[in-house]
Amino acid sequence: MNQIQSEKSIIRLDKWLWAARFYKTRAIAKDMINGGKVHYNGQRTKSSKNAEVGAKIRLRQGNDDKEVIIKVLSGHRQGASIAQTLYEETPESISKRIINAEARRLNILNNPAPDHKPDKKQRRQLMRFKDF
Repeated sequence: MNQIQSEKSIIRLDKWLWAARFYKTRAIAKDMINGGKVHYNGQRTKSSKNAEVGAKIRLRQGNDDKEVIIKVLSGHRQGASIAQTLYEETPESISKRIINAEARRLNILNNPAPDHKPDKKQRRQLMRFKDF
């Protein structure tokens, strides 16, 4: 039995975000919405807002900003493969995420961590240097 609901059902935004597996719990989804990390059709919203098919949602997940369009409403959390069918990410969002990931990767390569810890003498020198 397929538990994906029809387009005419009423689903809260926090419940849809949870069902689409953007957030691990509904409480986290609610906190993100109330904290301004989720925008519904370009505006801040409340977690009790009814989600609609075709609505554009911009949300923040970790270091990435995603922009998705709701394709199907569902209030049941299912497998990841089914959850990915509930929305479609915009091409602009995908390209921005790729560019940001590459920038993060290059920053790590340009600023590598030292090969070893400073020894006792080097630590004393650093402490003297920092005192000035």
